[in-house]
Amino acid sequence: MEEKLHIHYSKVRRILLVVLALNWAVAIAKIFYGLITHCQSMTADGFHSLSDGTSNIIGLVGIHLAAQPTDKNHPYGHKKYETLFSLIIVALLFVLAFNLARDGFERLHRHSQPIIDIKSFIVMFLTLITNIFVMRYERNKGILLKSDILISDALHTRADILTSLSVIAALIFIKMGFPILDAVVTIIISLFIAYAGFKILKESSDVLVDSAAILDIKIIEDIVLSTKGVRTCHKIRTRGRPDDIHIDLHVQVNPDMHVDNAHKISYAIEEALRKSIPEVTDVVVHIEPIEKK
Repeated sequence: MEEKLHIHYSKVRRILLVVLALNWAVAIAKIFYGLITHCQSMTADGFHSLSDGTSNIIGLVGIHLAAQPTDKNHPYGHKKYETLFSLIIVALLFVLAFNLARDGFERLHRHSQPIIDIKSFIVMFLTLITNIFVMRYERNKGILLKSDILISDALHTRADILTSLSVIAALIFIKMGFPILDAVVTIIISLFIAYAGFKILKESSDVLVDSAAILDIKIIEDIVLSTKGVRTCHKIRTRGRPDDIHIDLHVQVNPDMHVDNAHKISYAIEEALRKSIPEVTDVVVHIEPIEKK
């Protein structure tokens, strides 16, 4: 189990490193050319991409801690560190969104003409294509590896794609003689970033407060009731991350059943749930005698 967990997080770590390199390349291109041309929306989008890279670094630290094996003080492992560090990413997103919104409103009262040429559009289109590749790559790998930090980071990158499209629209409006829209788009970008932060905040908070896992209870019930010897099943509870689901439930058996058989039923239920739902990592079965009418 520990070796399997190590292999899993090694794969996630490699993906984050690849995404980090691509995000920083995109960010540097946008910020550098945005500062040269005095285009605030492009510069703002560049800092958004830079925040993607920062979140990748935080994700790497979180993955390192989450990959630690179980010990005396952490018998359930350290997987929630991955979720906890996603909240740190959210905090950075909110700070960035606030700063960009403030700069956008200040820009509404200032008058400056950004320098827009064909190179501006080339930079934005190239970075947009890169972001689309990063988002699809990270999302597919996140789904494959059942990693919530990869999936959340992919959602963050998707927001970056939307903001890049907004910047391209702003460049067109500026070229048409409406520079004020540069500030307006900057404010819109800040809202995209804040929305991405709220979405990750909700998903991560659900895990940390042990909200019910996204799993159909009927599926669990059907698996349990199909186990030989089980009469009824009730009090099914779930919690945990998408790739680390914990289940506890109560089953009723014949009151005259020997404890050895009851134990075998408990073990069979656990194995059936793990086999049918690979995301399940822990099952607690409480055996009860069924009441005789």
